[in-house]
Amino acid sequence: MNCFAYPYWACVLGKLALLEIVVTQRLRLNKNADRRLKAGHLWIYSNEVDIKETPLKNFAAGEPVLVEASNGKTLGVAYVNPHSLICGRIMSRDPEMRLDRSLFVHRFNQALALRQRMFDQPFYRLVHGEGDLLPGLVIDRFGDVLVVQLNTAGMQALAEDIVDALEKVVKPSAIVFRNDTGGRRQEGLEAHVEVVKGTLPDEVLLVENGVTFAVPVMNGQKTGWFYDHRVNRAWLNSQVAGKRVLDVFSYVGGWGVQAAASGASEVLCVDSSGAALEQVARNAELNGVQEQVAVSEGDAFEALAALKADGEQFDVVILDPPAFIKKRKDIPNGERAYSRLNREAMRLLGRDGLLLSASCSMHLATDRLVDVVRGAVRHQDRQGQVIFQGHQGPDHPVHPAIPETSYLKALGVRVFRD
Repeated sequence: MNCFAYPYWACVLGKLALLEIVVTQRLRLNKNADRRLKAGHLWIYSNEVDIKETPLKNFAAGEPVLVEASNGKTLGVAYVNPHSLICGRIMSRDPEMRLDRSLFVHRFNQALALRQRMFDQPFYRLVHGEGDLLPGLVIDRFGDVLVVQLNTAGMQALAEDIVDALEKVVKPSAIVFRNDTGGRRQEGLEAHVEVVKGTLPDEVLLVENGVTFAVPVMNGQKTGWFYDHRVNRAWLNSQVAGKRVLDVFSYVGGWGVQAAASGASEVLCVDSSGAALEQVARNAELNGVQEQVAVSEGDAFEALAALKADGEQFDVVILDPPAFIKKRKDIPNGERAYSRLNREAMRLLGRDGLLLSASCSMHLATDRLVDVVRGAVRHQDRQGQVIFQGHQGPDHPVHPAIPETSYLKALGVRVFRD
């Protein structure tokens, strides 16, 4: 086994997986704990395991197991991590299935077929974790460059099989591991970012909605880009011709540069990262809209207040913040933050303006975001009309049994004075 880019312990686990011809270790569940799995869910929580029959401490992180109900009936093959609240993730319902290169080749071909049906260019999320029956694995495609996130111990243990399968199915010129996610910390995994195959070009480019972007795949947020808002951006692009646009939490300009390329007269991109704003300028230049796009570095709330104090007004305001609610316990504070943000943004809209309000917090339901917007509208003594409701694109498929895979929402709201 060539351990060219993986930590020593990951290589050891990988070798163990390759030597395992048939999975024989068993993880037994408590009585009735199999209901979610029978309904299609892929997760096993630590309190669902019969620890008398199969103590979690006896398993190594990333180890493949046969999952069985309390009566001994086999439910499928999973990998485990005894140190995580989600201690198991189902990879196949077939008890004879081996967790190896062949399985990944099959699943990657399934995922690729969907994307090729949806998109005419190779720029998309290729693998969306549970949505593509590959829990713990995320892969974004930027032409011939793939950016991979191994978010669980089970996927880390199978790293070399994943790379081998990608080489067979996609034949990329470069593969990057962006293993610096919060999910890895929860799994007890180390963070590391590295090119594990090939050489990156000077600029990694993508095209979305006809607009070209350079993407910081090595040091940007997540994989360097957020494909999930593609459809929502396309809708907004149809609304901005001749408008003055404010893009808050702009990152590298996914919304703002597309708005400028779609005919917006002026765009101001606000972000707290100077490096991201440098990329905004570069992306504006790539599309010949540098004259329409300006940038401002700073905290979003402070920037909104300062713009109001300066008497600025915009026709369109875009709010695409990071997740204010990462856990259930964050819901009260997170909802207050969303409410404040939307109120401050509406203060900058003219008499008849458009607000694009988004949230990537899985714990904020769509109806609660509507409530947030409604409250903000009434706080400003205005009227509101929801004219667009968006969610994640088809390269981020939702698993029908796993509500956690549906996380993104976007509202297009006309805000006006009656």
